[in-house]
Amino acid sequence: MLHKIVPFVPNSFRSYHEPFLGSGALFFAVGKRASAEHFLSDLNKQLILTWQFVRDQPQTFYEALKQYEGSDSEEQYYAVRAQEPKSDLECAARFFFLNQTAWNGLWRENRWGVFNVPWGARPFRGIDPATLLSVSALLQRATIQNVDFNQSLAATRRGDFVYLDPPYLPVSDTSKFAGYNGTRFRLDNLRHLAELTKDLDRRGVMWIMSNRDTAIVHDLFEHARIHRFTTKRSVSAQNKRNIQPSDSPEAIMIGVNCGV
Repeated sequence: MLHKIVPFVPNSFRSYHEPFLGSGALFFAVGKRASAEHFLSDLNKQLILTWQFVRDQPQTFYEALKQYEGSDSEEQYYAVRAQEPKSDLECAARFFFLNQTAWNGLWRENRWGVFNVPWGARPFRGIDPATLLSVSALLQRATIQNVDFNQSLAATRRGDFVYLDPPYLPVSDTSKFAGYNGTRFRLDNLRHLAELTKDLDRRGVMWIMSNRDTAIVHDLFEHARIHRFTTKRSVSAQNKRNIQPSDSPEAIMIGVNCGV
């Protein structure tokens, strides 16, 4: 999906903002285009702790991951999943392990903030130390914060670029997985985000957003240019065996200041 998004990113911008950070894939693809600081944020505290350790203490983080070497069984996965970390470092290392070995690489929490993605039958490979140091170097000019998108977008200025990748709306009110930090991202949140993008347009901030291609998304972001495409997704972590990826309609919304 990244290759669909990159062509719409402006060739130059003042600073880069990503309020729904996740894996940070787009940041690592285009972040070097900005000469000023990068602002990366997410509401998932464990995710942010992980990125902060990668930036500030890569060697310490690397050593912490060694405890999970050879932890490839289903039993070991659920034992780690049930743990309650006693320090920020333990929290970050556990997050990385679970994210690498959970089904489809998902991080989802229920309404009580408990991670509950099933085992993905994937071996834990750790991380190459050279890659870790390279990523750490790229993050040196990044401010990494555990804040919501309201606070993140309030800090933007004319000439900045924002990439928005909010959680998809729940498919139903009884969805088992609530979100990435124990809090559902609901229609009211998406509606509020749409209003904030109008404010970004007025203030001369460039932005693009990726999301599921639905009538609701089209209605809320009618002020943006919309590029539609399909990608392959495995959509459920329940009854996970023998699931085949299916076509998923996706959309990229492009703010008026992007000029691409």
